[in-house]
Amino acid sequence: MDLDQRIAQFENMAQADPDNEMAHFSLGGAYSQAERFADAAAAYLRAIEVSPEFSKAYQHAGEQQLHAGDRAGAIVTLQKGYETASKNGDLMPKRAIAAILDKEGVELPEVEGAAPEPEIAEGDFVDRKTGRPGTKLPRPPFKGPLGQWIYDNISSQTWNEWIPQGTKVINELRLDLSKDEDEETYDRYMREFLEITDELHDEIRSGAATN
Repeated sequence: MDLDQRIAQFENMAQADPDNEMAHFSLGGAYSQAERFADAAAAYLRAIEVSPEFSKAYQHAGEQQLHAGDRAGAIVTLQKGYETASKNGDLMPKRAIAAILDKEGVELPEVEGAAPEPEIAEGDFVDRKTGRPGTKLPRPPFKGPLGQWIYDNISSQTWNEWIPQGTKVINELRLDLSKDEDEETYDRYMREFLEITDELHDEIRSGAATN
């Protein structure tokens, strides 16, 4: 499926289920790949409207606003995202947003009620997506290098959050997973939810990715 087809598919899903934050999030990613930065920012901001605690969406919305030349809007979005991530204990978006604001020469906002950084003991399993300790999956969720990577890097808590979202994707897009193109659509949504970039996915398939 080429990029234009993916954009059309995500647009249809976002229109069919406007309260599905992941549909808007995925659409933002597709617009970004097409360098439609203002459209990407709008899609991510819509994801935030639907799910105000979606820290990663603030990060990507701010990045796209910067690419689109809207620095003032980006700073507002990123500062709000930093506050949200700090209160929720979402370490990876918090650190990423902090790095962007630092690059832009903007001080981090003071956050009342920020969640403390989790204590990570030696030997703890740390979720690659969240940066928080979690429970390791009992086995890879499916065969192949991607399944193994998920087993090595994604906690059962994060994986269990994906399951209902994946079911929604199948039902709303009427996917038939016996078809290669539908399986690829499902896999792409999964990778976006788990924040597996195309570059990382290529590394996983080639065996070059590290934990």
